[in-house]
Amino acid sequence: MKNSTKSNYLNGAEALVKLLDKYDVRHIFGLCGDTSLPFYDALHRLNHSIKHILTRDERSASYMADGYARVTGKVGICEGPSGGGATYIVPGVVEANESSISVISFTSDVPTTSYGHFPLTELDQKALFKPLTKWNCVLSKPKNFAKDIRRAFKESTTGKPGSCHLALPFDTQTAEVSEKEIWIDKKHTRFPAEPKKPNLNKLKKIINEISKSKNPIIISGGAIKNAFAEKELQNLVEKLNIVFATSVTGKGTLSDDHPNSLGVVGSNGGSIFTREVLNNSDLVIFLGCRAGSVTTEKWQYPDKKKKIIHIDIDPSVIDANYKSHISLIAEIKSTLIEMNKLIRSHDFKGDLIVKNVKKKKFKKFIELSEDNKSPIKPEKIVRELNNQLPKDTYVVVDPGTPCPYFAAYYNFKKSGRYFITNRAHGALGYALPASIGVQIGKPNNRVISVMGDGSFGFAVGELETAVRLKLPIIFIVISNSVYGWIKAGQKTRFNKRYFSVDFNRTDHCKVADAYGLKTFKVETPQELKSQISEAINYKSGPCLIDIITQPLQDANAPVSEWIA
Repeated sequence: MKNSTKSNYLNGAEALVKLLDKYDVRHIFGLCGDTSLPFYDALHRLNHSIKHILTRDERSASYMADGYARVTGKVGICEGPSGGGATYIVPGVVEANESSISVISFTSDVPTTSYGHFPLTELDQKALFKPLTKWNCVLSKPKNFAKDIRRAFKESTTGKPGSCHLALPFDTQTAEVSEKEIWIDKKHTRFPAEPKKPNLNKLKKIINEISKSKNPIIISGGAIKNAFAEKELQNLVEKLNIVFATSVTGKGTLSDDHPNSLGVVGSNGGSIFTREVLNNSDLVIFLGCRAGSVTTEKWQYPDKKKKIIHIDIDPSVIDANYKSHISLIAEIKSTLIEMNKLIRSHDFKGDLIVKNVKKKKFKKFIELSEDNKSPIKPEKIVRELNNQLPKDTYVVVDPGTPCPYFAAYYNFKKSGRYFITNRAHGALGYALPASIGVQIGKPNNRVISVMGDGSFGFAVGELETAVRLKLPIIFIVISNSVYGWIKAGQKTRFNKRYFSVDFNRTDHCKVADAYGLKTFKVETPQELKSQISEAINYKSGPCLIDIITQPLQDANAPVSEWIA
C-alpha cells in the first residue's frame, strides 16, 4: 500500500505554502531532510509562485536569504531540517539579526509526541535560537499555526528589523489548520515596515545643535540603505554641505564620487586622514549606526569627550558606547524626510574638507595599484575592477583580505545597496553563497563575489548551485595561502610568532572547472586587465578568476587594528 500525506483538509505544510505565497515570497533557500518531507510535498503539489533553491549546506541557505533580503527589501526565507540542519543554519540567521536584515528561518523538527524520548535529531530549537533572533517559537499548536507565522513576519519587518526562527514539527505539518486562518497583513511583506515617526520637538533640538556647530560630521551605518533612504540623505548632505562618512556596512549610502562622501571610517577601511576629520569635528551625528568597535577604532575616534547626536530605531544602541548630547529613537527615512523639511541650508564646507582628505588618502593607493611586480597587490585588483565593472554591479565581499580594500578604495558611482558584506560577525564563507542570493534577487545586474582562499574552502560546494542555476556571477579568489587577517594580528601584536595560519595553495581553477565553471588564472600583474575583461564579457553562466595575490600580512592594508 502506498503511503501519502494528502488529506481532505488543509494541513500545516500546505498552510505554510499558502501563507508564504500570500506574503509575496518568490524564493526559498534551503536543504532537504526527512522531517521536512510534508513541507516539500506541499511545495510540489500546490499551485503557487514560489521557487525553491536547493543549496548544498544550510549555512549557505541562510546567507543566500540574507543577501537576497539586502538587495530586494523583501523578507529572506531559508529552511532546513531538524538536528544538524538547525545547527548549521545558525550563522546566517544571527548575522541577519544583528545586521537588521529581515530573514525568517524555518527548520523542521521531530514530532511533538516524541519530545523527550530521544528520537534521532531531537534538539531544543527554541532554546538554541532564542538568543540569536528577534523572535522565535515552535509551531506546536495547529490552532496558533498561522497566527505565529504572521507574528514572525511582523517581528522581522517592524521596529529594528531582524531575523526570526520557526521550528516546524513533523506532526504539525500534517495536522489540520483552518482555511479561515490563511490571511496576512501586506504591510509586513517588506522591511522596514510600520516606521516609527520622529519626535518633532527632539528633532528641532537636533537641528538647532547642528546649526550651532562649526565642523559637524555625519556617520551612517547600514540603516539608510536598508530603508532605501539614500535620496533623502543626499538632500540633507547637500543642503548643509556637510562631511558624510560611513561604517563598512554603510558604504554606498552616498556614491563614493559625491563631493561630500568621505568614505568609510574606522579600523577596517578607514585611514589616518579620515581619522583627522573626526578629530577636528565638534559634533558627531550617528545615523542608524551602532558606533561599534570597528567604526570607532575601539571607541577612540571620536573620543568620549566629543559632542554626540545619535539617531537610531534601536533603543539599546543609544548611550551604549557614547553618552549622547541628544538622542532620538525613530525610523531613519521618516526622520530624514522631516529633517529636510525643517532644517535651513548651511555651508559647512564639507566638499572642500573631503577633497583634501581624499587626495591624501588615495595617493598611496594609486602608487601601489600601479606596481607591476608579483605577487599581485590587492590595490591593483580593486583599481582594475573599478575601471571595468558596470556602475550598477553588486559587489559581495568576504571578511579577510577583500573587505578593507573594497571598503576603503572601491569607488561606487551610484548610491544604493551595491556593497554587501557581513560585518556583524565577520564569519568567513559569506560572499560565495550570499552572491547567489543577490543574483537571484537582482537577475539583471552583474554580481561579483570576492573572497580569500580561506573563505573559498568554507563554501566551495555552492559553486554547483551557481552552475545548476546558470547564474552569471563572477567569483574572484584572492589566493595567498594563508588566513591573512589572523597572521597579520600575530605579526603586529604577537611579535611575528606565527602559529597554525598557513595552508597549501589550492588550484582554484581546477576545483571550479570540476564544478563546470569557466575559469581564468592570473599569476602576473600584466595578465590582470585582460582576464578581468574576459570574465566580465562571459555571461553564459558563472565563472571564477583565481588571482595569485600578495599575502595580507605583507600588504599595506587600510587596517589600523587587526584585533577589533
